[in-house]
Amino acid sequence: MNVETIINYINIYGYFVIFLFLFLGIIGIPAPEESLLFLIGVLSFHHQLSSGLTMLCSSLGAFIGMQTAYSIGKYVGSPFIKKYGKYIGITDDRLEKVSRIYAKNVRKTIVFGFYLPGIRQVSPYFAGINKIPYRMFFLFSLLGTVLWTIPIIVGGYYAGKVFHINPDYIPYAGLVFFILFLLYVLVMSIKKRKKESTELDKNKT
Repeated sequence: MNVETIINYINIYGYFVIFLFLFLGIIGIPAPEESLLFLIGVLSFHHQLSSGLTMLCSSLGAFIGMQTAYSIGKYVGSPFIKKYGKYIGITDDRLEKVSRIYAKNVRKTIVFGFYLPGIRQVSPYFAGINKIPYRMFFLFSLLGTVLWTIPIIVGGYYAGKVFHINPDYIPYAGLVFFILFLLYVLVMSIKKRKKESTELDKNKT
């Protein structure tokens, strides 16, 4: 999807398109969330979009998507999700991975899970399935939404200002974010293995 298509959608349907893309991305239907957020930040700098409205629509789309997925997980239940979740990317492997992450710290997972592609789509369903208290989920998903959408939009705005980024290239930003995320996971994994290896050697001695 190129920048002209996105702008055309916004011109026809209004800022609701931004809301819809973020909503669909959160509930698991493929959408270019990070690249879209970055793109609308750049477009805001070029005065093609309103910064305030884009931030509001993006945040509402992601937040309501979280609440919707939580409700589905809570009221529909695990059997339904396991049977039909594969159609929106909710696999058993991802559920198991989210389960391990939630076991470490529920609050941090809800907030920072937004930055983990694949995890942010599964996280709200898992929270609902496991009956995480809604008040807690509401507050921390709201915090996570703001900490995810606003910084990326602002980053796009100032990146467009400093580096004179051509908006036509922004759809590739999602790939860049994903590669950086993979590199981060790889580095952290190597560090963890080295630490475990060092502790094992100490125990042997």
